[in-house]
Amino acid sequence: MEGLYNFVSEHYIMPFYIMVWLVAVMRYRTYFDTPLKYYPIYLMYTFLTELLGYFIRFNDEFQVVNDDTYHWYNVIIYNIYSVISFMFFYYIYWLIVQNEKRRKWIKVGAVVSLSAYLISLFFQDPFYSNLYYADVVASMILLLTIGYYFKEKRSESSPYLMKDNLMFWTSLGLVIFHIFFPFLLLIGYEAPEIWIQYNLRGILKILILIMYGSFLVGVLFHKRRAFR
Repeated sequence: MEGLYNFVSEHYIMPFYIMVWLVAVMRYRTYFDTPLKYYPIYLMYTFLTELLGYFIRFNDEFQVVNDDTYHWYNVIIYNIYSVISFMFFYYIYWLIVQNEKRRKWIKVGAVVSLSAYLISLFFQDPFYSNLYYADVVASMILLLTIGYYFKEKRSESSPYLMKDNLMFWTSLGLVIFHIFFPFLLLIGYEAPEIWIQYNLRGILKILILIMYGSFLVGVLFHKRRAFR
């Protein structure tokens, strides 16, 4: 029990992932026929990625690199997660945004993001280094994509309030996180002394909690007919 307590206290975000996933599953019937129909799978994938990352880091039986000196390196699974996560949300907004020109730009943005990850492979080993420059590019493109969505929502009339819309809360959480994420990422890798001095890891965790808190509010209180 003490080991479980230490695990939960040090990785308190992981139980929160499960909480959001459980609520998303329980309310699945309210959005199963929307572009977010794969949302619970994405949430579970996030949790499993974090869980696997923990086991690789703290258990010698889980190892993804050949060099025993770096047996605890788990960065490859997060590099894969980043690509899948960004592509998932690009796809969601490509389905939701109605303006054909903006939809085209979302596809262009997805191609640019994938290209950034591919180019990064020539300069960084994904098993030993986070592809953080590509993450910054993908994050900024996601913000632009969400901006397309909000611009359409602002110009259309709807009998439902924005607070009733699951997509609004999902987008809000993503925006709050990704406004700061690129800067934190660059500081963490380019100026690690500042990262440590100001405990920016703690700030990153807070931003993750805020993002998933927004996801939780959305799945809890949204109304089926208000989706878009």
